[in-house]
Amino acid sequence: MKKSLVKRNRTKILRDTARVITRSHIPSAERLPLIIERVLSLPEEQATLLLQQVYENFSDRHKNIETILQHNFEKIVHYIPRDLEFSRTKELLLGAYFTMEYSVESAALFNPSIVPHPNQKDVPPGSLRFIMSLRATGEGHISSIVFRSGLIQEDGSILLNPASEFVGTPKIRHDQSYDRHLFRRKLKDMKAWNETSIRIFDKLPEQFTFKRLVHEIVDFQTSSEPNKDETALRIIRWLADSNYFIEFDGKNEISERVIFPVSENESKGIEDARFVQFFDEDGEVTYFATYTAYNGICILPQLLVTKDFINFDIMTLNGKAVQNKGMALFPRKINGQYAMLSRQDGVNNYLMYSDNVHFWDEAQLLQEPQRPWEFIQVGNCGSPIEIEEGWLVLTHGVGPMRQYCIGAMLLDLNDPSKIIARLEEPLITPNEEEREGYVPNVVYSCGSLINNNKLILPYAMSDITSGIATVDMSELLGAMR
Repeated sequence: MKKSLVKRNRTKILRDTARVITRSHIPSAERLPLIIERVLSLPEEQATLLLQQVYENFSDRHKNIETILQHNFEKIVHYIPRDLEFSRTKELLLGAYFTMEYSVESAALFNPSIVPHPNQKDVPPGSLRFIMSLRATGEGHISSIVFRSGLIQEDGSILLNPASEFVGTPKIRHDQSYDRHLFRRKLKDMKAWNETSIRIFDKLPEQFTFKRLVHEIVDFQTSSEPNKDETALRIIRWLADSNYFIEFDGKNEISERVIFPVSENESKGIEDARFVQFFDEDGEVTYFATYTAYNGICILPQLLVTKDFINFDIMTLNGKAVQNKGMALFPRKINGQYAMLSRQDGVNNYLMYSDNVHFWDEAQLLQEPQRPWEFIQVGNCGSPIEIEEGWLVLTHGVGPMRQYCIGAMLLDLNDPSKIIARLEEPLITPNEEEREGYVPNVVYSCGSLINNNKLILPYAMSDITSGIATVDMSELLGAMR
């Protein structure tokens, strides 16, 4: 590959250990009452001084420190006798004892994807405002989704907005409506549809809330019904807990928003979100992202849906064809069906179609390793991009010494199962600067876009930091065979 084909931007997207969120820090049920007792036994003057120190040390690190302390106090309040009276100061101080900071980017900031910003107001002609998502990794190797924003100028140069010094998590709700039919279908897929499930769902309407579901589960557990399947009940609750709604403060900058693991199946991380700007048949725009939830034992593909990057629906992807990593949704339906790239075996690229974006049951082989730089495996590097010549798909290949490179291929617009052109050599191979990191010799991307005939390709360097490359589309297509 000619070196002139790829232009690496000098800007690097670096981790910032000073960007911290707060998390609950609640010890075991045996220790917790003793800590509460110690705090409540403090003289009021000492408690006031301790709380003032908390404010002095942490108010400039979080926009809403008092709200955070109150929130974490409410998580332990049921351990305090109801008739016990104490001051507002000690209430907030208790919240502080059960709060900790977490540096979301302290270990790495990598695997980016990029989409047009939903707000293009006042953008100069020929330019494009964008949102970039990245996988941020902190203590314990827990991954979350963070965001950056910027502007692609008409000449292809990129202006990245500075990241805010503040960062925060959203409000979380489980009270959105669940579809009874879809929920039942997923339980069948998980081998959890049996007499216990049927008894629960016989009492639910076609649309039900999380609260209503929990109520029916508790009623069933405390009833005299025989032959209760506790495993099925646990799966029902786990599935509901994996589908939720989050809401950020719209007044906060996009770089202040962090999607941090919430449900049990995400407890060890949210990995490799692949965002895509999806156009429905009526022209309505929705942003989808597929990502991998990890609980330390197994993975679960998830789907994230938003229109404004403020409100997000989080839900499970279902079906036997979505049990692996690396799902990448096409930006529109093809012949009336949703289409998605995937991997089934950790070696090859696959193509899937579905009438329902939540369910994927069949996959067909699309691409096998053919070139030496991809003999170990191939996969996608984000959602396909529609151009006049076909669907441009960036791929990754793994070769000798487990080196990851980025390649490209072109699929037929009407029949994406046909590969009509591809690069013989990698588009990007790790250079000397990029090959050192947490996982050496890796370049990787989760999504790119085209503006003014230039491919804008954000990519990770050895799983530790990220950069941006630009490629002239005419030159790229000309290099394909």
